Amino acid sequence: MNSKFINNPLNCPVTRTMSIIGGKWKPIILNCIGDRTIRFGKLKQIIPSISNKVLTGELKELEQYGLVYRIEFIEMPPRVEYSLTNAGKSLLPLLHELADWGNTHIAKKIIEEFG
Repeated sequence: MNSKFINNPLNCPVTRTMSIIGGKWKPIILNCIGDRTIRFGKLKQIIPSISNKVLTGELKELEQYGLVYRIEFIEMPPRVEYSLTNAGKSLLPLLHELADWGNTHIAKKIIEEFG
């Protein structure tokens, strides 16, 4: 499934979770999809620094793990939409907490540096 899967001989739940949603892009992708249905092109607009190849690969992995639902419409031009499964949606509060932490941490750092 994922070539980046972390060896986890002690069956650590944090290691298992990070093997699934860790890395540079997966949390960002999950957060950007959020509670909506979104097309590939829109995701690419929201995350312009990710390549098409990497975005496609990350979405496939998230789909394999049951976190993202992909629906392909047979029309011209072809249209593909993505949304989070219930399992994917269950990660949103954790991602929001990470965002809050980042905002707090950044705000504290700015205050410390610039008074």
